[in-house]
Amino acid sequence: MNSKPTFTDRLRLIFRGILDPTGALLNRLGLTPNAITLLGLVGTTVGAYLISQGKMTTGGIVLLLSVLVDALDGTMARLRGESSDFGGFVDSVSDRYAELITFGGLLYFFLSQENYPGVMVTFAATAGSVLVSYVKARAEGLGFTAKVGILTRVERYIVLIPLLILDQPFIAVALIALLGNITAFQRILHVRAQGHERMRKARENKEYLH
Repeated sequence: MNSKPTFTDRLRLIFRGILDPTGALLNRLGLTPNAITLLGLVGTTVGAYLISQGKMTTGGIVLLLSVLVDALDGTMARLRGESSDFGGFVDSVSDRYAELITFGGLLYFFLSQENYPGVMVTFAATAGSVLVSYVKARAEGLGFTAKVGILTRVERYIVLIPLLILDQPFIAVALIALLGNITAFQRILHVRAQGHERMRKARENKEYLH
């Protein structure tokens, strides 16, 4: 089993001194983790609209703020003692919607500019991002782990947001298209290795019983 802390895990530990007090304040104000999740998704939608209109820098800044807000919902739930599998499920689904909405804004922008290479690269970036998440979810459903790869969700935003702020949307989606699909393939190979190991152990157990 893969128990090595991910880049996201390390970031949460590094910024825990900021996330915990902020989450505690929001809890005292009467906000709920689900409300913060929804607020982050609304912010992402606003950012995606700005991006679709070609306002890359402003849209990138709004996305940055939305991602920072979205990082608080899990912290709030933990501080409330209300962390749950369903809460994590809702957060994951919201994250997928947020990414698809963001790529939708980019896709609309490239279409409006008749930039068809941009359209195709955005499609590839969207496919890679979806597959990275799907491979992990499917693997875990089969009892494997897949928390590996060079471009998980946090890293995708680290690539995307600065390049949007610098008004370089094509470079942003091109990098995500390349590295996202490489990450999906890394996870597939990781699960394949675990599957082979499981089959080997099953054969050894069968031979031992006979």
